[in-house]
This record gives sequence, C-alpha cells and structure tokens, in this order.
Amino acid sequence: MPQTPRQLSNGHRPDQDRIVRSAAELGAIVRERRKRLALTQLDIAGLGNTGNRFIVELENGKPTVQLQKVLDILDLLGLEIVVQPRAARLS
Repeated sequence: MPQTPRQLSNGHRPDQDRIVRSAAELGAIVRERRKRLALTQLDIAGLGNTGNRFIVELENGKPTVQLQKVLDILDLLGLEIVVQPRAARLS
C-alpha cells in the first residue's frame, strides 16, 4: 500500500487563485510554490515518494506526466485543483 504524502502548510489566500490552461502553466505554479516553501526538487521527490525526474518533468510542463502523481504533489505542496464552469466572457 503506497504511503500518503505528508501535506505541507497551505497558506491559501483567495487572491492567489489562478486559471491553468496548460501543463507548462501548472508546472510553473508548482515550481513557484516549491521555491516559496524553500524546498528543492529532491526534497519534494523524497516527501512525495517519487523520483526527482518526475518533479523536473512536472515543473517543465511535460504534458504526459501521470495525473495521480501530479495530484499527490499538489496536495503535498498545499495546492488543489478546482474544476468549475468557465465564467461567461464578454464579446
């Protein structure tokens, strides 16, 4: 049975919500959060029970990374994905 990653303090503020439309954008958010927490890629890999290569690929926006691993790392970093209908756009 795989271990559940230890979750870090989330420090969420509503003004930090961001829309993500690409793997590259998500990777940049993960990198920013990791650096804000003063952690290395190796730290996150160890805490998340994954390889360093996965963290590098995630942060570089590789579109084919495994979704469950991404969700585990987001949880570890105190981040979450919220899926909701798009807001109506003005023409």
